Amino acid sequence: MNLFDVYSVWPIEPVKAQGCYIWDENGTKYLDMYGGHAVISVGHCHPHYVESIKNQLDRISFYSNSVVNSLQNRLATKLGELSGYSNFSLFLSNSGAEANENAIKIASFHTKKRKFISFGGSFHGRTVGAVSLTDNPAIWSSYNCNNDVTIIKDFCVESVEMSLKTGDYAGVIIEPIQGVAGIVAPHKDFLNQLRLLTSSYGALLIIDEVQSGYGRSGRFFAHQYSGITPDIITVAKGMANGFPIGGTLISPSISPSKGMLGTTFGGNHLACVAAISVLEIIEQESLVTNAYNMGSYLKEQLVKMKDQYPDVIADVRGEGLMIGVEFMSGFEQIRDLILKEKKIFVGSAKKSVMRLLPPLSIDKSIVDHFITCFNDLIVKITN
Repeated sequence: MNLFDVYSVWPIEPVKAQGCYIWDENGTKYLDMYGGHAVISVGHCHPHYVESIKNQLDRISFYSNSVVNSLQNRLATKLGELSGYSNFSLFLSNSGAEANENAIKIASFHTKKRKFISFGGSFHGRTVGAVSLTDNPAIWSSYNCNNDVTIIKDFCVESVEMSLKTGDYAGVIIEPIQGVAGIVAPHKDFLNQLRLLTSSYGALLIIDEVQSGYGRSGRFFAHQYSGITPDIITVAKGMANGFPIGGTLISPSISPSKGMLGTTFGGNHLACVAAISVLEIIEQESLVTNAYNMGSYLKEQLVKMKDQYPDVIADVRGEGLMIGVEFMSGFEQIRDLILKEKKIFVGSAKKSVMRLLPPLSIDKSIVDHFITCFNDLIVKITN
């Protein structure tokens, strides 16, 4: 049997990882400034994370949600404490797409409506409901194309209100920082305006923190920069440092009913232990604060480079350790060259944007090393 060939991959196979570094099968060492799509939150193979999972394997690794699993309660309690959402409820699943599927299902149950609003540049997953909210027709199938989703371009408040006025919408879903679009955020007041509009017209506000959450932005959740309280929050990528898990955080104003949601594997023992250990490391090592401080330093250095090389770097944007560097036309190859020549993993978006999503544990010496390598590469290709 062959693998179903849907991924474009680098010809590199990591076989070992530690902290902010990975090694391939030939022993070549790489700096990881991408974290496997913002998944590696506390660093590769953190000792506490590894030990927690190993210990759980000696006890029980899985049973279905037909029995009590107190690890789920421990995870929910710890997540509530660190995020500031202790009064919310948690439903556990296996991925960000599942978390978003559950979010829109909950909103539809609660409001008894079926339509949703999402935004230009959005990415909410590739499963049936989530992909219909995603602004990328290239990954829609005929089955996904429907009239129940309105995708509003350019974060236009007036267009949102025009749609909500019809009374047909169950909810509005938005990423506080769009990752796949190239680290793009709406203007500062937009989330506040959405909160007012959804409350006024009886729709739920869903904040997709799958990529931006868990401290990546320098706050536990990126939407906390705006001061709003949404109805539903979705999380996944940084939640368990690579172990498959997703979560949907649900306002106390929304009531559950038996059978409303369900999953076989979601919230299993190993996933919960992995996620608990991540929260413990985030708390013990002050990684949200570190993400803010190191992200501010990294962004400051990148802005200096933009000023030094205005013909190469068009823009630097983002919050915390979720940063995008946009290149001027003709310099898009830098993202590939930094891997090939400097052995540094970075991400990309829309061909011209380099995404930086390193582990939240990154320190100043590693940031300085990255900046030196990046600067050397620009000097080389411009001379």
